[in-house]
Amino acid sequence: MASQIQLFSTFFLGNLCFGVDVERIQEFMRYQEMTRVPLAPKQVKGLINLRGQIVTAIDLRLRLNLEVADSSRLPMNVVVRTEEGPISLLVDKIGDVLEVNPETFETPPDTLQGTARELILGAYKLENRLLLILDIDKALDISAIP
Repeated sequence: MASQIQLFSTFFLGNLCFGVDVERIQEFMRYQEMTRVPLAPKQVKGLINLRGQIVTAIDLRLRLNLEVADSSRLPMNVVVRTEEGPISLLVDKIGDVLEVNPETFETPPDTLQGTARELILGAYKLENRLLLILDIDKALDISAIP
């Protein structure tokens, strides 16, 4: 049965809990100063220097068309691995690594609309919330951002 358990690293945007396959996560970091990118889509918040490597930072709230976060709290960085190199997702709060049983996977909730619905693979019902599984490849596809 151990082979059926899936592990997801979690993070929060407001009250919404999102998960990404742990194997796609490179690291979690506190807020880093960013350099703006002229003419970039608004979801691209800038570039950060990650130990000498330049990494694009994407505001996941804007990418999912969620409300803008309270500016008094700095976002956290979830650095994910891609074929082109690491990319940072700006999130409100880092969660835990959760084990879930694939048999409890469900399609995205009907309440999700628009871009958010396109970027969510599905959900797991947890004890007191839903774990929304982010389609990380679609979320990071900045060429698809209008």
